[in-house]
Amino acid sequence: MKVDELRVLEEDELSTRLKTSRRELYELRFKSAVGQLENSSQIAKVRHDIARILTVLNERELGISTIQVAAPLEEAAVAAPRKAKPKRKEFVDEEDEPAAEAAGETVAEAAEPEPEPVAEEKPKRARRSTKAAKE
Repeated sequence: MKVDELRVLEEDELSTRLKTSRRELYELRFKSAVGQLENSSQIAKVRHDIARILTVLNERELGISTIQVAAPLEEAAVAAPRKAKPKRKEFVDEEDEPAAEAAGETVAEAAEPEPEPVAEEKPKRARRSTKAAKE
């Protein structure tokens, strides 16, 4: 089963193939445990098929199209716009806000963490030589 063949199929057909592949994998694992499996490479092939099906389903869910028809770049950009990531909000403790305003600082200045102290390195111990220990 190739990826191009899977991309042509409808979503309900993909889900039925996924179910049958998972059932086949279950049966192959059972045969392997019992000792009836002749070709153990079948397990890997079925696992790869399942991964291909899941990849096509996830591409459709995310709106990713790996097959692009010769179209201008502007139309391709308009066809699949990317979602903007939300900006991270700075964590500000509510109790610190009034104290910062009373001190004349802005909330952003009060929310900045203090630099961490640098840890001092321990001096290395001198090794004993084995010759000196024997003598």
